[in-house]
Amino acid sequence: MAISLKGRDFLTLKDFKPEEIEYLVNLAATLKEKKKNGILTKDALHGKNIVLIFEKTSTRTRCSFEVAGHDLGMEVTYLDPAGSQIGKKESIADTARVLGRMYDGIEYRGFGQEIVEELARYADVPVWNGLTNEYHPTQMLADLLTIKEQLGRLKGVKLTYMGDARYNMGNSLMIACAKMGMHFTACAPKAYFPNEKLIEECMEYAKESGATLSFEEDVMKGTEGADVIYTDVWVSMGEPENVWKERIDALLPYQVTMDVMKNGADDVIFLHCLPSYHDRKTTIGKKVGETFGLNELEVTDEVFESSYSRVFEEAENRMHTIKAMMAATLGAFEEEK
Repeated sequence: MAISLKGRDFLTLKDFKPEEIEYLVNLAATLKEKKKNGILTKDALHGKNIVLIFEKTSTRTRCSFEVAGHDLGMEVTYLDPAGSQIGKKESIADTARVLGRMYDGIEYRGFGQEIVEELARYADVPVWNGLTNEYHPTQMLADLLTIKEQLGRLKGVKLTYMGDARYNMGNSLMIACAKMGMHFTACAPKAYFPNEKLIEECMEYAKESGATLSFEEDVMKGTEGADVIYTDVWVSMGEPENVWKERIDALLPYQVTMDVMKNGADDVIFLHCLPSYHDRKTTIGKKVGETFGLNELEVTDEVFESSYSRVFEEAENRMHTIKAMMAATLGAFEEEK
């Protein structure tokens, strides 16, 4: 039976069946191959218009949506944090109803999940979650494509997420693994595990897919035999500076080092959604380094630049998977099924 996602919102992978997620990953692989071979897809959604609302800026997410949109033949409007009155002079509901009459799709990247959910409730066009505090579903598609490309499979892959697993990345990786029959481990201090309600939901997905979920405080136990070792920054955008010391004190033992990588499977890969504090070559990296006497935070530069690392393949795949997600929810290629 053909899968159609036309008209669907893309807010969290909780809303999608495993076969629908697999369809998006496979479509992304097909579109990636077409782009590499110079096969244009500009007729796919020619004449469509999309708007990108960014209350939190991002290099990869903005570029991925813009390039993907242009590749599909669409016009793209970007609204930066100062370019929209959403929730300020105009309610979220009113913003959704206005933009839904001008655009064929709306992307939101910002704060609470309730914002993107309300946009979707009132807009009569697909709404896509570019990142909220709770979920990061477009990143998950890129991660799944990268894992499948590098390891040749998804089912049965052991993924360990190291660091703060309470927010969008830990939440979303746990959902993705549970849906796709993978084995997820959150390796972190107990206080940094995902919330119990979400764990219970994911346990139900895991029963259907054959996935397992585990939560481990010991680094060597948590990473033993892992196929994928994943981490993210310890302090997210918008969080106050006073949380840095607390996070560093708690999470420094969970830094991804070469010893950690060697504890994984023979073909283990390292992933990171970026940006990464693996050196002092950024303003924040330099400031943190000077304040705390550290050259690296969540991952060492040795690992980041090693043959284990697939972070730039992963970053590229943001664009291909976002293209697939927009194409599917806007109804492109349906005649090719």
